[in-house]
Amino acid sequence: MKTLFQQQRQLPLLNVLHLPKLFFSDQSWLSSKRNPPINSSSSSFINVRPQPISTPAFIITNLLRDPTITSSSSLHSALDKTEVDPDPDMLQAIFQHFDSSPRLLHDLFLWAEKKPGFESSATLFDSMVNVLGKARNFEDAWSLVLDRIGDDGREGSNLVSVNTFVILIRRYARSGMAQAAIRTFEFVTSLDQICSSDEKTNLFEIMLDSLCKEGHVRVASEYFTRKKETDLCWVPSIKVYNILLNGWFRSRKLKHAERLWSDMKKNGVPPSVVTYGTLIEGYCTMRRVERAVELVDEMKEAGMDPNSKVYNPIIDSLGEEGRLKEALGMMERFLLCESGPDISTYNSLVKGHCKAKDLAGASKVLKMMISRGCIPTTTTYNYFFRYFSKFRKIEEAMNLYTKIIQSGHTPDRLTYQLLLKLLCEEERLDLAVQVSKEMTVRGYDRDLASSTMLVHLLCKMHRFEDAFGEFEDMIRRGIVPQYLTFERMNNELKKRGMTQMARKLCDMMGSVHSSKKLPNTYVGDEDSSRARRTSIMRKAEAMSDMLKTCNDPRELVKHRTLSGNAVSRAGQLIEIIKKRAKETSMNG
Repeated sequence: MKTLFQQQRQLPLLNVLHLPKLFFSDQSWLSSKRNPPINSSSSSFINVRPQPISTPAFIITNLLRDPTITSSSSLHSALDKTEVDPDPDMLQAIFQHFDSSPRLLHDLFLWAEKKPGFESSATLFDSMVNVLGKARNFEDAWSLVLDRIGDDGREGSNLVSVNTFVILIRRYARSGMAQAAIRTFEFVTSLDQICSSDEKTNLFEIMLDSLCKEGHVRVASEYFTRKKETDLCWVPSIKVYNILLNGWFRSRKLKHAERLWSDMKKNGVPPSVVTYGTLIEGYCTMRRVERAVELVDEMKEAGMDPNSKVYNPIIDSLGEEGRLKEALGMMERFLLCESGPDISTYNSLVKGHCKAKDLAGASKVLKMMISRGCIPTTTTYNYFFRYFSKFRKIEEAMNLYTKIIQSGHTPDRLTYQLLLKLLCEEERLDLAVQVSKEMTVRGYDRDLASSTMLVHLLCKMHRFEDAFGEFEDMIRRGIVPQYLTFERMNNELKKRGMTQMARKLCDMMGSVHSSKKLPNTYVGDEDSSRARRTSIMRKAEAMSDMLKTCNDPRELVKHRTLSGNAVSRAGQLIEIIKKRAKETSMNG
């Protein structure tokens, strides 16, 4: 029998119609080699590596991946030696490949800004703010923003826009800092040269949406109520109600959602198709799919035509519950509508069949969607990868990986994370390293999850030097490893008498961005751990209080380095803010 790769060499680019049959072939991707050497020149993967071309972007990319460049100054020096003239489009392309390396991108951006003739674009600037926000490095993000609007907030800038603050609001909400998100909203709405009246309305809705999507619906609802009470002329839009409805359902607060729905009807707020879609999705999330179906009939009686936003949650919920025949029946009902099923509909069916361990049924759905002109996406295939990862099916996963690449599809970050998870759990270090390399080649730098899995596997395989190298590279790229990862490595190194490496590990953690605010968080000295934890908690609480109470982000930037007297300085700042707020209310 010919091996799978012998067949591949004889095949042209595979037609997508043939994929379902090939996904579940009994021929093994791994049949030729069980454990090829990690450094082997012959890889089992499809060769996707392009021939290197010394373009400016390629040169900079290589520098960013150079593990010997560990400091900002050394990177700037190396960049200067390239004599590359940066431009916004080139940097934007690089950003897309290193979005999990905030420190490197920040250093690159600051270097480019100092180059003669370089003018950043608003898109690139917002990308930089987003990268910093994603890493929770809000101080540097605010420094960039405030440098461009001036200390008094009156100086204009074509780089800072409403979208910049939308990014900050969303990142604060995602980081669990609801009050900081609200303060940011209030700050930007005070800048008339940036935020018009229409934009203020839109920004209010975005803020509520961000809070609700990240589980802060109670905070959003309280802010909504205060606004209604203080601004009697304000009439909330249907969009605001839809956002809050969605928030209560996402937080699984059914009574609150139903109370809001009753208030809407009582106050004469006419529901839209989106309202019904939100209600239906919410009831499906709460596993009350029968009530969701009743609402479909109710909206039809109101003269509204259900669309994919209405049918997809029902089909998805039925699939999640294993009621696959009912899900297929609902899809047939959907086919009678003008809009008809879309990619999300079929993806829900694929997901349902995979969850029910029915790969044959999932394959049939795949054929069905293709025959109806709906081309599978990477998300579609990721449901198969989830199944393979859950049930430890390495061969099937690697066969699928090979086939989707040959058919012209591009795996995404989740694809690689699922593969790495599977390979690490099965202790297939050789394949995990190769998949990691493929991930990098395809433009996805390893994020916290991917790097953590590799470090843990390397430790488990007693490859401590390699684990240390990966750990070091995480810090070089601006990723702060989890405490458990550090603790495990530190303990293992000490247990094996590798004290020098353990000391270097602690020194590295002392140099990361977060440990400047929380010094010695990761140091492994047991004797002083209790006093250190007390000090850390006091300083963390001080920073948290500042974010919760400070109205002006410029004040945060002024106090962004918390030294030994952090608590007293934070307390002084809070008292100043309270005093100003009291004076303002008295004057009002």
